[in-house]
Amino acid sequence: MPDTLPDDLPEVPPADINRVEPDADTTAGPHDVSMETIVELCKRRGIVFQSSEIYGGLRGAWDYGPLGVALKDNVKAAWRRAMVQLRDDVVPLDASILMHPRVWEASGHVEGFTDPLIECRNCNQRFRADHLELEADGTPGACPNCGARDWSHPKAFNLMFRTFVGPTEDTAAQVWLRPETAQAMFVDFATVQLTSRQKVPFGIAQIGKSFRNEITPRNFIFRVREFEQMEMEFFVRPGTDERWHDYWIAQRWNWYLGLGMRPENLRVRDHAKDELSHYSRGTVDVEYRFPFAWSELEGIANRGDFDLTRHSEYSGKDLSYFDAEREERYLPYVIEPAAGVDRTTLAFLCDAYREEQVTSQSGKTDRRVVLRLAHALAPVKVAVLPLSRNEALVPTAREVSALLKPRWAVQYDDAGSIGKRYRRQDEVGTPFCVTVDFETVESDRAVTVRDRDSMTQERVAIDRLTGYLEERLQF
Repeated sequence: MPDTLPDDLPEVPPADINRVEPDADTTAGPHDVSMETIVELCKRRGIVFQSSEIYGGLRGAWDYGPLGVALKDNVKAAWRRAMVQLRDDVVPLDASILMHPRVWEASGHVEGFTDPLIECRNCNQRFRADHLELEADGTPGACPNCGARDWSHPKAFNLMFRTFVGPTEDTAAQVWLRPETAQAMFVDFATVQLTSRQKVPFGIAQIGKSFRNEITPRNFIFRVREFEQMEMEFFVRPGTDERWHDYWIAQRWNWYLGLGMRPENLRVRDHAKDELSHYSRGTVDVEYRFPFAWSELEGIANRGDFDLTRHSEYSGKDLSYFDAEREERYLPYVIEPAAGVDRTTLAFLCDAYREEQVTSQSGKTDRRVVLRLAHALAPVKVAVLPLSRNEALVPTAREVSALLKPRWAVQYDDAGSIGKRYRRQDEVGTPFCVTVDFETVESDRAVTVRDRDSMTQERVAIDRLTGYLEERLQF
């Protein structure tokens, strides 16, 4: 490459990417944690749990409790900060979930957004045919539910949820719950470009709910029917798309590592030619080593000009871009990094989980469960712990809590022994615990600050506490 690149051709950031072939082994191998352990921790601590559980639950539907809401919000905030806030060339969008039905005809979803559905005639359970183990002759093996081998013929099943607008339930009133957030960014391309005064290359980013009527939701919050996506469509001049694709692969790889994800649990897998979506000129998956397998965390696709071309044809509106500097008009190509909030949250939970043996001052060995979450992701940043519920300690402990709350997410906890409370905070990844004891109120007006990762403790004056924590909370 020349020393000076054109303005719309980026320098690819340095990234030591573990890139693998399309047919790379997906076996997870020995893991630090099982999915059962993560599910149990999430339920016990109110992070994520079964939706409508008192009625037996609904398969593929999960609710986020107080800590789960905070964790998921932090994942979204970290993505939005990297993709929008710190950039001049990406703008946000929050589009409607319900869109004109022609949008999904133009995108190809009405015709081609399908999975192969197969039914066991013995137990009437339905499965994705491509997820079943095959016999040597290529036919499906035993039913995972009942063990029978009596299958229906596979048929195409459209994954979109349909609903109706207005009081009548007929074809004229039929609309779809969006199966992805991307299409709104294509449909709104011209309006957003004009009103934000952006020049190509630039991106439109969106976080929002999507819905897919999965035949077999599975692996906790990894594959569900209602989920959130973090997607960005980056519009580039044709001919620069491959370079921009490499650029965004490196950017997204570095984002995960920057939030503490272990590089040995991360890889980039290229799609094989027969695996590519119909619109793709090239796609990679950023994959994470979940306890059950290596699987997709984020897709980064070079979509070419497929989307703007189709929406121009179906709507009759010109979605081309006039490049004043080059005095040429073209339909931009699109690079799309698309990640799921729920499975990204799950990956960070799995990656942060540790079980450690620790020795107390008395010499007793104990087991400690700790989530070594990046500070930016931790649901609670600081826990304030009075040594006991003694009425002499409570006013000062509340004062410390009130001092810190305007700056960080703070949890006040006075239930149980101080050791048990430390363990509770370790389990949810709280970086710092602040203990108010009798010395605090009787002599030195100082508190004990305990670090989650090193478990070291330091005495800090209350009037220095905010500055002390600001130096150490890294985000």
